[in-house]
Amino acid sequence: MDEHARAERISPALARRIALAAQGFGRPQVGTTPGTRQVAGIVDRLGLLQIDSVNVFERSHYLPAFSRLGGYDRELLDRMANGRRGRLMEYWAHQAAYIPRDLWPLFAFRRDEYRRKGSDWGGWVAENRQLATWLIAELGEKGPMRASEIEHDANERRGPWWGWSDVKRTLEWMFRTGEVVCVERRRFERVYALPEQALPAEVLDLEVLAADALRELVARAASALGIATEADLADYWRTTRAQVKPAIADLVDAGVLQPVTVPGWQTGNRPAPAWVHRDARRPRRIDAAALLSPFDPVVWFRPRTERLFDFHYRIEIYTPEPERKFGYYSLPLLIDDDVVGRVDLKSDRKAGVLRVQSAWAEPTAPAETAARLAPMLRAAAQWQGLDDVVLAGRGDLSPALAAELGASVGSPA
Repeated sequence: MDEHARAERISPALARRIALAAQGFGRPQVGTTPGTRQVAGIVDRLGLLQIDSVNVFERSHYLPAFSRLGGYDRELLDRMANGRRGRLMEYWAHQAAYIPRDLWPLFAFRRDEYRRKGSDWGGWVAENRQLATWLIAELGEKGPMRASEIEHDANERRGPWWGWSDVKRTLEWMFRTGEVVCVERRRFERVYALPEQALPAEVLDLEVLAADALRELVARAASALGIATEADLADYWRTTRAQVKPAIADLVDAGVLQPVTVPGWQTGNRPAPAWVHRDARRPRRIDAAALLSPFDPVVWFRPRTERLFDFHYRIEIYTPEPERKFGYYSLPLLIDDDVVGRVDLKSDRKAGVLRVQSAWAEPTAPAETAARLAPMLRAAAQWQGLDDVVLAGRGDLSPALAAELGASVGSPA
């Protein structure tokens, strides 16, 4: 019999609360400035922090902890992520992301896939293996270095791949295959090292079979998501549904995952099978107010975002300015157990102000949305070391927000 034939039925509202509780929302924020233990707890709960280069408000990997903890010292996360003794390391886990270093062995299957399948890019590296061999020797002799620090005739920016040099292109592919690792970033530029220069032996030497690794990764994704479909679980670590299917079956047999159905969750015209983690909290309510990174796990898989919150979200960075509807870097606004709006923010560090380029409410947004958002913006400005909040006035939420803030209204910058 199909495991979902007699599965527990969970309402869409409870599914939202389960998902948000699993992501760390709904718990009281600490009364003092969050410390290392609280920030590390967020990383452990999520399993990864996606990295992105856009710094118009704040780089994406800093935002999940701010959304869940409030203002914290970003240097705490820097210390975890940088240096040979850091608690975290960077790898292609979802997209480029910081992960706990003990997860490195679980991605051996992915490194093997890169080596086996290659690409036009990887094929180019294979045809120029002499450069890769030279880079390994150079790092072995001189220690960790940025690509820009390596002296070689091939280290000249040109051609495709963002104008990368042949050295940078080779290092980036070797980063995917695990021949080099990123030990830290300096001015957001990767510092490459040989694995043995950066990882302890107990991590470097641990071998995990692909099936075991995928089962553990699916279990961690299920814990972080609380309730999920097969597609949700596959997306968390950017695996395929074929890869996660046997892992889900094993975890159901072990009692880690429990089959459920959620009315309205569909795959085409059919109900979408879903599973809840056995340890998932089922709160009766969620008390939360947060601005979310576009790359926060709550919203990064857009089909799940629409399924959970009926919230259609696309980041408009790559949309020509005349065609943007909500703004260059709009952040989803979470109020309690729903995503009810979006706010386009810019940290104008030169002027010392947080610019609200636009603010929009969803049709179902509660009447107190502006009142709940205003203190978030003040906290965000303080966290960024900015003195004031300035509204451009664009968006249907802006008039109410200006009244709540008593803020000046300027023009977009």
